[in-house]
Amino acid sequence: MDELRDAYDTIAVAYDEQLRDELSHKPLDRALLTALTELAGEGTIADVGCGPGHVTRFLAGLHPDVLGVDLSPKMIAIARRHAPRIPGTVASMLALPVGDSAWAGAAAMYSIIHLGAAERARAFAELARVLRDGAPLLVAFHIGDEPVHLTTWFGADVDVDVHFLDPVAVRADLVAAGFDVVAELTREPLDPAEFPSRRAYLMAMIHKPGGAWQGP
Repeated sequence: MDELRDAYDTIAVAYDEQLRDELSHKPLDRALLTALTELAGEGTIADVGCGPGHVTRFLAGLHPDVLGVDLSPKMIAIARRHAPRIPGTVASMLALPVGDSAWAGAAAMYSIIHLGAAERARAFAELARVLRDGAPLLVAFHIGDEPVHLTTWFGADVDVDVHFLDPVAVRADLVAAGFDVVAELTREPLDPAEFPSRRAYLMAMIHKPGGAWQGP
């Protein structure tokens, strides 16, 4: 994960400049994020893999208790600069620094695209651990079946793999971690400025053995 962290540190400023306002062009993303906040109800919602915080800020406009988590210290620094009152934590989604059942909901918007199969399973197990019973998780990713290796990204030299994923496989990963997938959406590129890939969104809810439903 060190190479991935370093890559995101390197591109942080350019990434923020290019994607800061991307949600203004993505009505489906906004609708799903809004649904996430309504399904979560009271409690903390985490934006996992928050980058420079544009999704975090959108969520915070809808919900009073939102925080961001990202592997890249420079991404978190930018997120804090944009919104000093929104908590931001430097951490990996493979080892989240919170207790069991601490969160009421989570978004993982393209956060899993750098993870291989084993790491993806570990990330979903970790998200299942930190979400309370009945909590929603929104996962977004690029659709495909082959990883892409990037040597340049946002004008910088990097060494990064991006995994294009099969929604059936990601759904199976979520189910294996204890989630029920309650909604699935796929779409074509909407904005000429975004990468021209098909996208998938899965809304899942964690149901823990012996847990009591705590959702709305």
